[in-house]
Amino acid sequence: METLTFRGTQLNDRNIDRAVRALADGDIIIYPTDTLYALGCDALNNRAVERLCRIKGINPDKQLLSVICSDISEASEYARIDNRAFRLLKEYLPGPYTFILPASTRLPKVFKGRKSVGVRVPDCEIARALAATLGNPVLSTSVVIDDDAEAVEPESIAMHYDDVAALIIDAGPGGVVPSTVVDLLDSSEPAIVRQGAGEFAI
Repeated sequence: METLTFRGTQLNDRNIDRAVRALADGDIIIYPTDTLYALGCDALNNRAVERLCRIKGINPDKQLLSVICSDISEASEYARIDNRAFRLLKEYLPGPYTFILPASTRLPKVFKGRKSVGVRVPDCEIARALAATLGNPVLSTSVVIDDDAEAVEPESIAMHYDDVAALIIDAGPGGVVPSTVVDLLDSSEPAIVRQGAGEFAI
C-alpha cells in the first residue's frame, strides 16, 4: 500500500492529486477526517461503491451510505436541502456531523430506491480537498477501530486494510469518536441518531 504523508497545516497538492487519481481509477483509499480515518471511493463509481460496501459488510439496500462533500454547494447537488436544513448545515458545517438528507437522483444506481443519504463536510482540509479536486463526493465509511483505543495510528490502519486499499493518507494519529449523526429528513424536527464528536442543539 502506498503512503502519502501530510504534516502541519499546509496541503500537499501533489499528494492530493495522487489520491484523486486513485479515486478516479476506481480504487479505494484511506484518508483522515475530523473524527475517524475513513475508507473512501468515488461516490459516482458504482463498481467502486459496491466493492467498498462488500469490504465493510454494508448492505446498501438497508444501511445508510454517507458521502464527503467539499462544501454545502456540492452537497446540494446530491441531496435535497430545503431552507431549514440549509440554515442548520450552514451553522454546523464544516464540522464532525453526518446529516441524513433526502437523496437526489444524481447519485449512482447503487443508491437508487434509497430515499436518504448521509452528508458530511468535515472540518478537515484534506477530506474536503479530495472531494473538491475529484469534482464530486467521496463515499465514506469509517475504518474499524478497537473499542478501548485512545488514538489510531495510520500504520496499524494500513496493515489492517493492506489488501483492499490502494493508498493511505497519513496525517498523524486519528480520533476514536465518530461523527454525530442528525436526521434531517424532516428538517422541522431534527433528530439525533447517534451522539458523537459534535454537539447538536435540538
